[in-house]
Amino acid sequence: MDSALASENGLHLPDTVRTAVKLLVAGHFAVGKTTLVGTLSEIRPLRTEETMTQAGAPVDDLSATRDKTTTTVAMDFGRLTLSERIVLYLFGVPGQERFTPLWRDLAHGAYGALILVDTSRLEASFGVMDLVERQGLPYAVAVNQFDGAPAFPEDEVREALDLLPTTPLITCDARDHASSVRALITLVDHLLSDDSQREHP
Repeated sequence: MDSALASENGLHLPDTVRTAVKLLVAGHFAVGKTTLVGTLSEIRPLRTEETMTQAGAPVDDLSATRDKTTTTVAMDFGRLTLSERIVLYLFGVPGQERFTPLWRDLAHGAYGALILVDTSRLEASFGVMDLVERQGLPYAVAVNQFDGAPAFPEDEVREALDLLPTTPLITCDARDHASSVRALITLVDHLLSDDSQREHP
């Protein structure tokens, strides 16, 4: 599950790779998408972060993230070689509503989405989940464990987010590689299961 499967310098894929899978990393503003893509990527991630200015103050709620000084204005991009034959391309999409047109473009061709949520701002996830569902993308939900964020039982989080029983829900720490990989594997397992059910009703 690490870059050892890629070439020695980590930039080029092995000749054995036959399948490329595009996945979205979605979530509301300041939920940890850029951090998770950077944690998972075996190559230096592409980031389109810009310094936040006063112009964004009326639309970017910093009440829960007062130390945040930058925001993604296009996307984050990373790569993870899952096996000798499969590579995952990770696209972190902006969380603010004003980037919805760009979000739809990035969703084109995606196989599924990992939606990050923050228990201190669960209501901020509704808009993102609606976007994912309107695109028809299967998804898993990962609760990013922020320091000091409230901890709720899984059934309460499911109820608050109105998740289907079949939608995976996992906790992760976007700063930790092993934890982030587990969240991604949860999504991939769900996508494979979803494919199997469609092929064999």
